[in-house]
Amino acid sequence: MNPKEPTLGDPAALTAEQVIQYLKSHPDFFEPAPQLRAEINVPHPQSGQAISLIERQASVLRDRIKSMELKLADLLRHGQENDAISASMQRWIRGLFLHPDPASLPRLLADSIGKIFSVPLVGIGLWRPAALLAGQDWVVSPTADYVEQMDGLRVPVCGPAGLSAAVRLLPEAGRDAQSIAVLPLRVGTAPQAFGVLVFGSPDPRRFAPDLGVAFLERISEIASAALSKCVEHNGQGQ
Repeated sequence: MNPKEPTLGDPAALTAEQVIQYLKSHPDFFEPAPQLRAEINVPHPQSGQAISLIERQASVLRDRIKSMELKLADLLRHGQENDAISASMQRWIRGLFLHPDPASLPRLLADSIGKIFSVPLVGIGLWRPAALLAGQDWVVSPTADYVEQMDGLRVPVCGPAGLSAAVRLLPEAGRDAQSIAVLPLRVGTAPQAFGVLVFGSPDPRRFAPDLGVAFLERISEIASAALSKCVEHNGQGQ
């Protein structure tokens, strides 16, 4: 034994830290006298009443198990939410593929987003329509003040209703919108956008500026691919 190591035969010379170090160095300390676990009392973490060391260990284990169960339940909940989102996305894409009429496709796309993804307000506007589709209600003027903004927007953005003039594409010209998401539509990597999707909500936090846009990017890409048949490509990049 190290001469500096404390001995249990001289309790007056021991400090709490030395006892801790001794027990760490002798993990088999309780093996010769297992009854000590039941005889040694420690305070209960909530009530402060004296309980045996065994009861305290059991309490710690119960707390750990409860914590693990909560984490597992949280993981399962997130998994179920992701499955529901994947199923909704698949249902939405399938509907776009099966829709036979390009003239009504933009309106169907906007309406289905509102229903499937529970978006309160959805607006859509396309410029440069294919020749046969000119005059549809989803065609907007290419001189609108938000068209230039869409050309410079590479990913969706979220924020207050004043974020973009495209808010006017929402029902009631966006009167009830407190927050919006603006999704540019373009053919592949083309520098110019051919349209915009706008989501709105009366809830200021639904499309808050700090909202992650990864899911919105997917919607933007899928919508762009589906709607590319409705516009003139003019040799733009794929």
